[in-house]
Amino acid sequence: MTIRVFVADDESLVRAGFGVLIDSDPELTVVGEAGNGREAVRLIRESRPDVVLMDVRMPLLDGIEATREVMADGGPNGPRVLILTTFGLDEYAFGALRAGASGFLLKDTRPAELLAAIRVIATGEALLAPPVTRRLIEEFVSRPAVRRQSLASLESVTDREREVLYLIATGFSNAEIAAQLFLAVGTVKTHVSRLLTKLGARDRAQLVIAAYENGLTGGSPTARA
Repeated sequence: MTIRVFVADDESLVRAGFGVLIDSDPELTVVGEAGNGREAVRLIRESRPDVVLMDVRMPLLDGIEATREVMADGGPNGPRVLILTTFGLDEYAFGALRAGASGFLLKDTRPAELLAAIRVIATGEALLAPPVTRRLIEEFVSRPAVRRQSLASLESVTDREREVLYLIATGFSNAEIAAQLFLAVGTVKTHVSRLLTKLGARDRAQLVIAAYENGLTGGSPTARA
């Protein structure tokens, strides 16, 4: 099935470049573009893409607020937002993560990696650009104000689900988790689905946030009650 992509960036040359690259892939298609956040929110509502490439700094409405509005509009079945940032530790990217973005990608990422990232984020199968995203999340959740606003506690999570969550936060894919825990991939997918429900998370990126916020990544996955 063709993955529908929307591009939001205030630089027309950047939008054009992304558009040509995305449309060169037979499995992807650009369904719209916008040069400011307000226009992006309006056109995303109309075009209903699967994935949004969202620049952080845009006029009228920045990428953080635009992401928050897109998430509020779409709900669980809405588009996945991939934040495009110039720097690995962009200050604005932290707010976008809280607003519901599913991942981050640097603008200087190689074309093949961008196309692969779009596919990954469309399925929610794995976290994007693990070194960058993990570093952003670690810094994001280290802030006291963030820890006070934890997504959800792990009270209802079983020991096995904690193990799966720990490995998700470490950057493992479902197949890698299955091999590590000697489980079937289908069983891992069931655990991931239950974690999403129990923690009120929209995708794996938010599961990673929950793991870091609850201190699960600091040691044994079953150490915290």
